Amino acid sequence: MSLAERLLNTDTTAALARCLVRAGRGEGVTAPRTRACGDELDGLSFTGRVTAIRDAVLADLPADYPAFARVLHTALGDEDFTGWMIYPVAEAVAVRGLDAFEPALALQADLTPRLTAETGVRPFLLADLERALTAMTPWTGHPDPHVRRLASEGTRPRLPWAPQIPALIQDPTPTVPLLDALYRDESEYVRRSVANHLNDISRDHPALAVEVAARWLDAPVPTTDRVVRHGLRTLIKAGDPGALTLLGHSPDLPVTVEGPHVTTPEIRVGDHLVFECAVTNASDRSAEVVIDYVIHHRKANGSLTPKVFKLTTRSLAPGETWRTTRRHSFKPITTRRYHSGGHLVQIQVNGRPHQQAAFLLHTE
Repeated sequence: MSLAERLLNTDTTAALARCLVRAGRGEGVTAPRTRACGDELDGLSFTGRVTAIRDAVLADLPADYPAFARVLHTALGDEDFTGWMIYPVAEAVAVRGLDAFEPALALQADLTPRLTAETGVRPFLLADLERALTAMTPWTGHPDPHVRRLASEGTRPRLPWAPQIPALIQDPTPTVPLLDALYRDESEYVRRSVANHLNDISRDHPALAVEVAARWLDAPVPTTDRVVRHGLRTLIKAGDPGALTLLGHSPDLPVTVEGPHVTTPEIRVGDHLVFECAVTNASDRSAEVVIDYVIHHRKANGSLTPKVFKLTTRSLAPGETWRTTRRHSFKPITTRRYHSGGHLVQIQVNGRPHQQAAFLLHTE
């Protein structure tokens, strides 16, 4: 059974239909489409299932927004109204509620503790960014951490599995006040969203991300360093000098690198690449180092494309050496297609590339 089948299936739609009927008695809701659509989900992707259930909910609930919202507010009093059934319901609110902008966003905030409404707020941001952010900003002070997280997660420029927000990709500064209000949040769940949001910003505006992170480090709490490191992780892997310097990892640190020494020079898809390496702090002072390795994958056209993987972040005393043996899996994954031929593995220290070694990958 696929993940989509486990999350959204006939049991989900049957349970949702029961919740809607109980909540909608006063509006004459009988939910025949929601109950029946469970039998129409076979072969559909997760997104396809969400859309099918969303459309069934829209067909079953009143067409006017006030009556539609009354049913869902009543359903929120039902402890069974929870879990993955909420995902398509939030999408239905985004369709039915755009003309009732602020009340519909408030309903999304009410729904999000039952699962999440992070994709359900995206249409509002796309329709009127300033108006949506005005309505969402007070959520940063909400007593429920799920709602506080929604303020950060729902406004991410590049939220996975959701429509991107082009205006925020072009200029993410309107969401920075939300992050400023949340980076010291007591909930790790919220702080992780803040870090992921900052990482989104760093992909298109690295200088802004470093500037924001520097301001947070000037007014830290014990959790701030972790938030900043996670938020700047893409820049650290890319060797961005500003991010590395901010976190105390000088790109100019003198180091001696041994390896990588590949002990599996020829492998097949499904095998592991095994290599050894050592990094020595060649300076006369202790230093913080970020040690990564880079796999240069062969593409179909014969060119190589790099992908950075973490080895360690640690402090090395003057003259201290850190050694490791790493096994890197070439198990088939859906996000990468492997191609036969020569590949490279390379060591990277504080964003600076060092020696590399070749190995051969067979796909057949």
